[in-house]
Amino acid sequence: MRKRTFHKLVTLALCVVLGGSVYAFGNPYEQQPAVTAAATDWGLSFQTEGAAPIGNATAAELAAYDACYIGDTSKKVIYLTFDAGFENGNTPAILDALKKHQAKACFFLVGNYIETAPDLVQRMVDEGHLVGNHTYTHPDMSKISDAEAFAQELTRLEQAYQSLIGQPLPKFYRPPQGKYSTENLAQAQALGYTSVFWSLAYVDWYTDNQPTAEQAFSKLLPRIHPGAIVLLHSTSSTNAAILDELLSKWEAEGYSFGSLTELRHSF
Repeated sequence: MRKRTFHKLVTLALCVVLGGSVYAFGNPYEQQPAVTAAATDWGLSFQTEGAAPIGNATAAELAAYDACYIGDTSKKVIYLTFDAGFENGNTPAILDALKKHQAKACFFLVGNYIETAPDLVQRMVDEGHLVGNHTYTHPDMSKISDAEAFAQELTRLEQAYQSLIGQPLPKFYRPPQGKYSTENLAQAQALGYTSVFWSLAYVDWYTDNQPTAEQAFSKLLPRIHPGAIVLLHSTSSTNAAILDELLSKWEAEGYSFGSLTELRHSF
């Protein structure tokens, strides 16, 4: 079995290289094995340009755990989300672009971000954005089977946010790196969380190897689709530079921007 798996991985790696893909091997933003009770990575398969991708699990399967990766595919609404592990100067421009377009987003933060960039966290809240739970220390949560240890990663972030903002953290959770198990989803659900995956993302997280604007648009424009939950990283200088234009392009295609609070009420 291990030998067979090894050969499959080698074959996949060769396909990636020969196909000229810009994606790193093992990247959780690309197609991965089907969801099981064991730990897995969230992954997507794009079949048709402009149409919703196929995920590791269906929307109905995820909804059983109060989880989602996409909204209503009959409505041209986009849900913007940003993962933020640290601040490197790009978030102000991102917030400026969101404000210009009156678009609300959800920023999934870790403990380090709340501790080191409190003014920006406050600005997010003041400007009507959601702050979601990306765990306190950003571990591989799929390796944590103990319910108390799992809960501690989320509650520590809740406490840090409460101390800073003076109000409870919105109950939206994004698993670090998209690594999860059905047990994790059940644990998050028991804590009152909606687990949020995504239906569109691109390789924007390597701060020392950022895509060009053209490369970003080539991924984000043809793959946008009704009900899309878009994952971007706020550490990306490319995202900061193109977001205003990107939102304008999506609006020109007839899209509007929704809030995860609206999405949660739909399932």
